[in-house]
Amino acid sequence: MTQRFAFRAAIVAALLCALTGCDPNRVFEQNIDFANYSWDVQQKPAFTFAIQDTAARYDVYFNVRHASAYGYYNLYVKHTLVGPAGPVGKPLLHQMLLMDPKTGEPKGSGTGDIYDIQLLALPNQHFAKAGNYTLTLEQYMRQDQLPGLMAVGVRVAKHEAKK
Repeated sequence: MTQRFAFRAAIVAALLCALTGCDPNRVFEQNIDFANYSWDVQQKPAFTFAIQDTAARYDVYFNVRHASAYGYYNLYVKHTLVGPAGPVGKPLLHQMLLMDPKTGEPKGSGTGDIYDIQLLALPNQHFAKAGNYTLTLEQYMRQDQLPGLMAVGVRVAKHEAKK
């Protein structure tokens, strides 16, 4: 009976690992959903993550979930990063291509008319002090409401040098 329970527990753990995407390099990942599937210019999602290893390098990604009804092929987002010692660098403006500008084909992965894309925003980032960092995102388009944007998020992972 005990062996059978251990075997089942191992299978459940393996399935959970597969479903949640076990990634030993991931330090942080969080997504925030928008009400009514629309990103209002007043909404500024903030993501707070802890950095403990200041010797390591990190890659910071932006996650976007959008519907095919989103009216643009790109998304301009400004980020601000604040750490334990104050602002980290200057706020930066990022252009994210959610769809191919020529064909209109969505980038990323999707099912039905919903697509997820993860874009490398801050490659090989160094965090000088241990502690909490807050990354705030602002949509920087020429429209106050962006219908079709369902969620945005941030992922922080330890940088892996390409071999």
